[in-house]
Amino acid sequence: MKFIKYLLTICTAILFMSISGCASMTGEQVPDNVITSRVKTAVSNDPTLKATDINIETYKGVVHLSGFVNSPSVIHRAEAITHTVIGVKSIQNDMRLK
Repeated sequence: MKFIKYLLTICTAILFMSISGCASMTGEQVPDNVITSRVKTAVSNDPTLKATDINIETYKGVVHLSGFVNSPSVIHRAEAITHTVIGVKSIQNDMRLK
């Protein structure tokens, strides 16, 4: 009897882990603050970008980039990095040249 309860508990745990593991594959939405944090981290880790020049905000998965930067390549690089972040649905790029 104990063996059956033990086996049932294991099967239930495996089923629960399988279902919860699929949540991210079913389009579960990433919270905006998490997306913003991930984009800020990615921008900060890029040696070609000055993170203090770029403002990053997120609303419903849409990342808004703004600020004044030194070159068009910085604008394109920040946008390219933002596209790689999980949870980003689209980007509104309002960065301007100094």
